[in-house]
Amino acid sequence: MQTSPKRPLDLKRQSIYLLPNLFTLAALFAGFYAIVSAMNHQFDLAAVAIFAAMVLDGMDGRVARMTHTQSAFGAEFDSLSDMVSFGVAPALVAYVWQLHQFGKIGWMVAFIYCAAAALRLARFNTNIGIVDKRWFQGLPSPSAAALVAGLVWISHEYAEDLEPLMPALPYLALIFTLFAGLSMVSNVRFWSFKELHMRKTVPFIVMLLVVIGLLILVSKPPLVLFLFFIGYGLSGYVYWLYCLILRKPRSSATSPENSAN
Repeated sequence: MQTSPKRPLDLKRQSIYLLPNLFTLAALFAGFYAIVSAMNHQFDLAAVAIFAAMVLDGMDGRVARMTHTQSAFGAEFDSLSDMVSFGVAPALVAYVWQLHQFGKIGWMVAFIYCAAAALRLARFNTNIGIVDKRWFQGLPSPSAAALVAGLVWISHEYAEDLEPLMPALPYLALIFTLFAGLSMVSNVRFWSFKELHMRKTVPFIVMLLVVIGLLILVSKPPLVLFLFFIGYGLSGYVYWLYCLILRKPRSSATSPENSAN
């Protein structure tokens, strides 16, 4: 029986761009390392690893655009990496760190966060090109992970200063994890920072403000980053309330029934 000759492999179809995917792989490793560190009860290292994954995740897309190496494979790989680094890792870190004290409620809250991260990433991938690029629909998963990891980081970095708050730390971890998870699947809009173009000219004072901001960040990185992401996490709800007030119906004195009299 004669067999058909094998077709040569399409190497171009099976090849991938190395440079941007290396950044994505490094972000995936950082998320995996955060999980391993949490299992070894090295929670400060776990928190730092999650923040490192955030930096690497922000670089892979920019590197791909700068080098014109965007691909469908890179987009899918990035989503899978985000699920590990900003979905599974923060949930497990929070559970091993504090949430296990609540028993069933603890792992349920951790799973809510994990499931919310998956839903957030799936919604983001399906809404590309549909929603306004100036806004994120729901809290981005890296920012949600920063809320959880930031709480872990400052609790270890400033353990002596926060000694009076230590009894309430498990409840804070529960609240932060639940808030971050629910915010990811909410319809609240958060500014995407995509309107900031680095190639545009800016006033000279902006450079001075950037230097001051860097000095503040370097002085106390855990505290500054934690406060920044708390502010960002609340900014969406502040903007939502602002829009709600603007849409509030006018008083009955200006209603159509009264104006007709």
